[in-house]
Amino acid sequence: MKRIKTTKFMYDIGALAIVRTETFERATEIAEGCIAGGIPVMEMSFTLNNAGEIIQQLKEKYGVSLCVGAGTVLDSETARYAVMKGADFIISPNFDLGVAQVCNRYQIPYAPGCTSISEAVEALSAGATFIKAFPISDFYGNQLVKVFKTPIPDMPILASGGITLDNLDQWLEKGTDVCGFGSLLTKGTSKEIEYNAKRISEIIKEYR
Repeated sequence: MKRIKTTKFMYDIGALAIVRTETFERATEIAEGCIAGGIPVMEMSFTLNNAGEIIQQLKEKYGVSLCVGAGTVLDSETARYAVMKGADFIISPNFDLGVAQVCNRYQIPYAPGCTSISEAVEALSAGATFIKAFPISDFYGNQLVKVFKTPIPDMPILASGGITLDNLDQWLEKGTDVCGFGSLLTKGTSKEIEYNAKRISEIIKEYR
């Protein structure tokens, strides 16, 4: 039931913070703002070598109060390492069958980045929980979500890149299930992050 519960939790919140920080202290400040603002979901990017340690520390500190996943996971070795450190979900810029198998084995939601219908269908067939509309979402914007969902309406979409407070409603209208945010949920003080998180949460709740 772990994967089902995490998937539902991520969908119900509807947003997550994309975090790249080298220190647990800063990750904690971000977490405090996100939790207080109603978006207790964070992706720790594995572009930084200590992402696994920070995930473990965050899970030890916040437990079920914070859903923490691993981002930029390129291979099965990194995926298993992240899961062993306590990652609640895995997000990748690409689709990798080995990562999908590890996530299925440990019942962890997997969101691979896909750039075509064929790739997205292959990922879904391999057990992907969400399809990450990336990286070409930076070029097509929220129209990419429509491209994916027109032929496959039930395709679960996680999108990041270019989503702002001003256009969030457009991404939701096109069918985005989970929206990823960088600077809005990672820059500034905990209070500033909390303010932005509350605004994002309100927009999502109002739309749904």
